[in-house]
Amino acid sequence: MSYSNYPSSTSGDQPANQPKDNRKLIFGILIAALVGTWGYIIYDKSQSSKKIDQLTVQYAAADSSRSAVEAEYNDALSRMDSLTGSNAKLSGELAERKTDIENLKTQIRTELGKKNADLSKARSMIKELNGKITDLLAQVEQLKQENQTLTAANTDLTTQRDTLTAQKTRVEQDLSTTQAAKAQVEDVGSTLHASNINIAAINVKNSGKEKTTETAKRADLFRISFDLDENRIAPSGEKDLYVCVTGPDGHPITVPSNGSGTFTTREDGEKVFTNKMSVNYEQGKRMPVSFDWKPESGKYQTGSYKIEIYQNGYKIGQGTKELKKGGLFS
Repeated sequence: MSYSNYPSSTSGDQPANQPKDNRKLIFGILIAALVGTWGYIIYDKSQSSKKIDQLTVQYAAADSSRSAVEAEYNDALSRMDSLTGSNAKLSGELAERKTDIENLKTQIRTELGKKNADLSKARSMIKELNGKITDLLAQVEQLKQENQTLTAANTDLTTQRDTLTAQKTRVEQDLSTTQAAKAQVEDVGSTLHASNINIAAINVKNSGKEKTTETAKRADLFRISFDLDENRIAPSGEKDLYVCVTGPDGHPITVPSNGSGTFTTREDGEKVFTNKMSVNYEQGKRMPVSFDWKPESGKYQTGSYKIEIYQNGYKIGQGTKELKKGGLFS
């Protein structure tokens, strides 16, 4: 009987197929593992996408909240700018309030400048800032109204003052006019008046005896006499009298050796005087005055002489004297 090392056909079919079944199993396991891996990857990616979406939503919400807080802060700044713009100068208690607001603004800017800003804290400070600004605005508005009231009152007072000043000026002007008129009346009233004026031509004999004459060739001098009437306004004291003599030729007569010159009259301006004399007048009493005058040449012309007497710039009296041409035996 012979033996062979090769298996028989009946027993050889099953061992030959066994390796193929193992490979299929391995492939199946690998495929399942691959599918599971991809499934995990897809699931993990899905979860990551959800987290990213959640973080995006959270970031957007946080950014929106931050923007809202910053918007509130900017609104507060706008209110503050409108206040400081119309009220550049704040003093006293208002200046202290403004300093507090500036300090709070600095704190808010610092908080909002942080990367992880505490928006709740910032919002609370912004609320406090708005409250301070509102109080300051109210106080400024109150001061504006008070200032308007004071301005109106001041305007009224100014108007009253101007009215009173104008009235005072008019009163002063009226008083000045009245005083000037009074002074003028007193000035005129204090001017003396001459009455009983007499002009006599005197012929002086060698013996010294005097005799009146009416002829020019015998006249040696004029004796002028008059009374200064009583005056209760003119004060007592020395009074200057100016005597102006106009000759028959119409020209004023001057005697330089006797101090002739010019003086100022109230009505005719500058005038030549022939002689000046001073009298010591006593207030309220009549005073007789007499003086002699003769021409420098010692000779009188034939004709009419006019004598005018002035005191205080006013003419207080006048008279004339006619000298005739003498005959053979006159």
